[in-house]
Amino acid sequence: MRITVIEHEAEAGLGYLAQWLGLDCEVVRPYLGQEVPARARDGLVVLGGAAAAWEDERSPWQPATRDLLRRAVDDATPTLAVCLGAQLLTLACGGVVERGANGLEVGAREVVALPAAGSDRLLSGVSGTVVAVQYHQDAMTRLPDGAVPLMTGSQYPNQAYRLGEAAWAVQFHPEATPEIFASWTADSDLDAAEDLNAEVKAAESALVATWRPVARAFADVVRNGPA
Repeated sequence: MRITVIEHEAEAGLGYLAQWLGLDCEVVRPYLGQEVPARARDGLVVLGGAAAAWEDERSPWQPATRDLLRRAVDDATPTLAVCLGAQLLTLACGGVVERGANGLEVGAREVVALPAAGSDRLLSGVSGTVVAVQYHQDAMTRLPDGAVPLMTGSQYPNQAYRLGEAAWAVQFHPEATPEIFASWTADSDLDAAEDLNAEVKAAESALVATWRPVARAFADVVRNGPA
């Protein structure tokens, strides 16, 4: 089994997922000139990046990535779309993504499992309020038709959803290690960067305990196919 991974920039790689998935990953780096495939292999992961989901002039491979995501949903290819990936999936399937009205959401932030998460193949082990790494200023303001909301948050309500048989979108970063997060703040002008880095580092054990089982559940969907 092999997962196709779309990496939008070198600083936003697979992180924890490289170990947690336990499957071969074929990483496509369009920012280095590699072509986005028309279809994924046995599974698809689309990672985050600094561009907005509509900034095709900044990241000219985004239309091809949206096409790839749309086909993955149509084909029931197991798909995990993270942050920018989630926003690209949302746009590709008829939802709306806009600059967030509530500002930058960044750091180790609480997200809350919705009732539908209890029977979800990925998120059934996540209940109540948990911590996730956040770094985004755009928001999924309307989900695609048929999407099932799975997680919410106080700053932005649409934090995770499922679409079709086997596609999941998460606004947060389950893949981000404290080191990856610190590399993002190092390239920013955030006044509170050191505090945010310390916050994520302090949450590391909770992050691993929460999101490693989710990644492994996604790998099981890749192995076993949609329900």
